[in-house]
Amino acid sequence: MTVKELMERVGMTETGRALAYIKDGLEEMSISAETHVTTERIDITEDQRYYTLPNDVAKVLDIRCKNHENSKDQYRSIPRATYKPPTEDADGI
Repeated sequence: MTVKELMERVGMTETGRALAYIKDGLEEMSISAETHVTTERIDITEDQRYYTLPNDVAKVLDIRCKNHENSKDQYRSIPRATYKPPTEDADGI
């Protein structure tokens, strides 16, 4: 559908305002819908705390671990720490 057809359907005559509304709508849709989401699986190692992430990572949506707070071999989300830990890590970081 072209801009002209859309303007005819809604009864609008101002092209500039129609384009602004269309751009605003597209921006709202891109904010509410995640696009280009991929899943990366990284095996964890005992006594290793820090892992390297792929270079193309823009945002981490969720981290899940098997047997976390259950014994049924289910994957559960690990809660994110929102505040700095009250005790210093042994790693010194």
